[in-house]
Amino acid sequence: MANALKHRKDWTPVQDITGEKESFEAMLSETLGEVDSFEGMVVNGVVVKMDDDAVTVDVGLKSEGRIPLKEFGIAGSRAEIKVGDMVEVYVDRMEGKNGETVLSREKARREEAWGELEKLYEAGEHVTGVIFGRVKGGFTVDLNGAVAFLPGSQVDIRPIRDPSALIGEPQPFQILKMDRARGNIVVSRRAILEESREEARSELVASLEEGQVLKGIVKNITDYGAFIDLGGVDGLLHVTDMSWKRINHPTEMLQVGQTVEVQIIKFNEENQRVSLGMKQLQDDPWTGVISRFKVGDKYKGTITNITDYGAFVELEDGVEGLVHVSEMSWTKKNVHPGKIVSTSQEVEVMVLDIDEDKRRISLGLKQCVDNPWTSFADTHKPGDILEGEIRNITEFGLFVGVDEEIDGMVHLSDLSWEKAGDEALKDYNRGDKVKVKILEVLPEKERVSLGIKQLEEDPVGDALGGLKRGDVVTCTVAEIQADGISVTVNDGKLEGYIRRSDLSRERSEQRPDRFAVGEKVDAKVTKIERGGRSLGLSIKAHEIDEDKKAMANYGSSDSGASLGDILGAALQQQEKGKDEEASEKKAAKKPAAKKTATKKADKAEDDAGKAEKAEKKPAKKAAAKKKDADKDAE
Repeated sequence: MANALKHRKDWTPVQDITGEKESFEAMLSETLGEVDSFEGMVVNGVVVKMDDDAVTVDVGLKSEGRIPLKEFGIAGSRAEIKVGDMVEVYVDRMEGKNGETVLSREKARREEAWGELEKLYEAGEHVTGVIFGRVKGGFTVDLNGAVAFLPGSQVDIRPIRDPSALIGEPQPFQILKMDRARGNIVVSRRAILEESREEARSELVASLEEGQVLKGIVKNITDYGAFIDLGGVDGLLHVTDMSWKRINHPTEMLQVGQTVEVQIIKFNEENQRVSLGMKQLQDDPWTGVISRFKVGDKYKGTITNITDYGAFVELEDGVEGLVHVSEMSWTKKNVHPGKIVSTSQEVEVMVLDIDEDKRRISLGLKQCVDNPWTSFADTHKPGDILEGEIRNITEFGLFVGVDEEIDGMVHLSDLSWEKAGDEALKDYNRGDKVKVKILEVLPEKERVSLGIKQLEEDPVGDALGGLKRGDVVTCTVAEIQADGISVTVNDGKLEGYIRRSDLSRERSEQRPDRFAVGEKVDAKVTKIERGGRSLGLSIKAHEIDEDKKAMANYGSSDSGASLGDILGAALQQQEKGKDEEASEKKAAKKPAAKKTATKKADKAEDDAGKAEKAEKKPAKKAAAKKKDADKDAE
């Protein structure tokens, strides 16, 4: 059948034209002419009957046709048609199974719509349609009779959670694809919106400026903020610019699709990046904060965030302070803040410092409770004996609980009189109960020193006889060894040892074999080992100390004078002083006999001779010592 005959709008029933009834045969013969069949053609018909669900249409053929009523209305709405109306219908078959002509209003509209749509598609123009249903992957759209597919991705610029508002509303679409052979049409609503968006974007960009207040829609939310659609231009609303108060995640304040009012805080015209803020539209709570909070006062707040270095406390909306981990507890040291406080907990804190310029407030938690160190110092004194549990063992001692919150430390050196610290430490286990004596209480340093060995008398104390490092003792040689000599002190109660290098100041005299068992020597105490009941001694150190005393008492060698010169001059000065004293006494008394004066003169001459001999003798000894020292230095 020729394409020209496919659409016969000029075909109408004969009765409508002449007003007379003619035989079906005559009418058909006049109308058909050379056309063998009306199937597949669009013709005009008259509505002759209507019921609840169908419309009967007479197209002047052998029989009338029934068409479902829903085909006469736009998708989603009721048909507006009545008896006598002329309508275009599509002849599907000349005679159906019931002997009726099979007609379709929908196909007639589709045939007409396809022609119009093809023209619009080729011209790139928009079409108007109505979304009337949902299908897998998208929606169905009625384009004035032709049914098109609208993919879900082409509905809007951003995802739509509730598309019900779009259904049944006439709106423009862009045809993306047409295939008449398959009856396939794909349309897009998003393309229309993007065109409008681009136009609005150009106008908006030209008018943007910092400080401007706009309304936008939340387009996307991330961990660090939200992107706001300002009507063609997206701006970033950072999480720190949403509110003056702490926000852990943007979803606490915003949700996708929400309309918000924002202020442009920064606009880069080159890359068209827009930074937005919401809190800038509110009053800054930090303004005048120093007048509302006083250093030293206590306030209640809520824990908003916990970190490794402390916890943040919200004192009022938008104003937070930091409680450093060192200010959380008097006794809990090196403990994570999360083990002391918890998020959302209400606490009482003291203001320690305020820096309004840097927007910082330092808070203290422990300052709001009694200091247990001070309380302990008030009730316990050095010398008190307590019993406690070993709470921790370290390489330098034991920590013993002396109070519910306070641990005192027993240093390694205070564990035992007889054992070395490392050895004594092995005798104790965590959780053991031990008695301790308080040695020192220092509340300002938060320290309590304890001792265990102090519970007993020092077993070496009597043998030492009060000896301490630096004392000079007389020793008895007990044994000659290759590297030194063993000696006894305090009538054999203590043993000591003098190393070869400590036997003499002179290297030539550092020979153990020059001593004999039973010989008495003077030495200086350099080390006391209570556990081994032994002393470290040095003859060399004693000799050096003696020389230093002599130098301090009789002068200095800076001028080059020898020790002998110094000692001789000292003796001469001493004799001169005696002569002057004698002269003073003589002047106070009456003149003596000439004989007595002569004797005194002779005596003075003899004394002067003795002084000269005494001066020469130390000088010779000093010279000998100096020679030996020079030899040692070489």
